[in-house]
Amino acid sequence: MSPKQAPSPDLSSQGEQALAAYENHLRHEADLRPVTIRDYMSDLRLFMAWCERDWSEGQEEQVAFTPKQVATPIITRYRDYLQNELGRKPATINRYLISIKRYFGWAVEQELVLRDPASVVKHIPQTPRPPTHLSDKEESNLMAAVNASKKSRDRALIVLMLHTGLRVSEVCQLRWEDFVMGERSGRVSVKGKGNKYREVPLNSTVRQAIQEYQEDIDISGEYVFVSQKTQKNLTARGLSFVVKKYAQKAGIPHLRPHDLRHRFGYRMAERVPIHRLAQIMGHDSLDTTMIYIRGTQSDLQQAVESIAWE
Repeated sequence: MSPKQAPSPDLSSQGEQALAAYENHLRHEADLRPVTIRDYMSDLRLFMAWCERDWSEGQEEQVAFTPKQVATPIITRYRDYLQNELGRKPATINRYLISIKRYFGWAVEQELVLRDPASVVKHIPQTPRPPTHLSDKEESNLMAAVNASKKSRDRALIVLMLHTGLRVSEVCQLRWEDFVMGERSGRVSVKGKGNKYREVPLNSTVRQAIQEYQEDIDISGEYVFVSQKTQKNLTARGLSFVVKKYAQKAGIPHLRPHDLRHRFGYRMAERVPIHRLAQIMGHDSLDTTMIYIRGTQSDLQQAVESIAWE
């Protein structure tokens, strides 16, 4: 259950101490974003509270959570509880399991438990959904809305995302020094997930949009995309606001910044081998890139219509 949808359950003092010890590790030793830490802590609180309720049933006193008490069957019963009693979707259940697995991996390292009870617990199988992305018409409408604004920053931002597939976090951290552009080629150095660097080529459309943006502004600053209010680098929230503004004008209110990345990935999958696409998009596993090989619902519909008798 999402922490936004339910109140945070109470834990025994011993359970709170166990949770606090792990939170201290995440905040001071793990290289994680605050929102990721928050999600891990919320997921674990729900699991620990469930364990305490389950263990205390029929007992005169509450049984407090300790990692040593957790065995593999308890985790599998919790998985069944989430699936069958709460009706959680596979993706949500698997997120909880990832949080639990990460916790017990740490607990083994800290010698809080001798063996990892979560390591053998399997995730709920998921049927991959076809990706969603902009249609040709929606992309045209989006760019018409952006062009009408005559704001070179916003045009450069959206063109860059559509033609490079960069993640939101990657775009927000771009510096002018990351760009190398010539008449017939260009590239941008990107710091992606896990502090891994990659170079993404820039086509003529992106190079032109960036150059027009450079001509309109003072590029003595460090970051490429700067908030007009704070004069600091654009945040993920600020970038989302920019995309949402033009999406509304274009009549595609469902559009998210990540959909621009999907649009790029889907179009490129039609043109380049999957291993090259994985390199451009910064994927560690080809399994992640495979999502762009699958057809959208519209593609699948067109495929089956092609053999209709009418």
